[in-house]
Amino acid sequence: MTDLAGLIPAELAPRTRKIVLEDFDLPVDIGFHAFEIGTPQRLRINVEVWLDAANFPESDTVAAAWDYDALRTAIVAIVAGRRFNLQETVCRAVYDHVAARRGVTAIRVSTRKPDIYPDCAAVGVELASF
Repeated sequence: MTDLAGLIPAELAPRTRKIVLEDFDLPVDIGFHAFEIGTPQRLRINVEVWLDAANFPESDTVAAAWDYDALRTAIVAIVAGRRFNLQETVCRAVYDHVAARRGVTAIRVSTRKPDIYPDCAAVGVELASF
């Protein structure tokens, strides 16, 4: 790789840094209608995490990386073994978990139920810090 140090103009320096977990589908026991209770539904979760410069990898090492596996595993743990009445509750639980992590400067979390209406791609909620 070519060393480009000093060649990138200051106005082109990154101003934001974002990590994305996109369209994570998993079965969740969710819903308040009698026919939904005890019947897991597909829930699609999206997480966007903006990080400060100190917590965004500058080197190509595993130690410097933001751990996607840990994020995915945490979401599985949040929804496993319990039921939810509302997407808002799931969304908030994921949001709070990620927002509490070191280096996070902004966050957006959305949940979607893609299998509810035949004439809609999905129904859902979103929380964002901005």
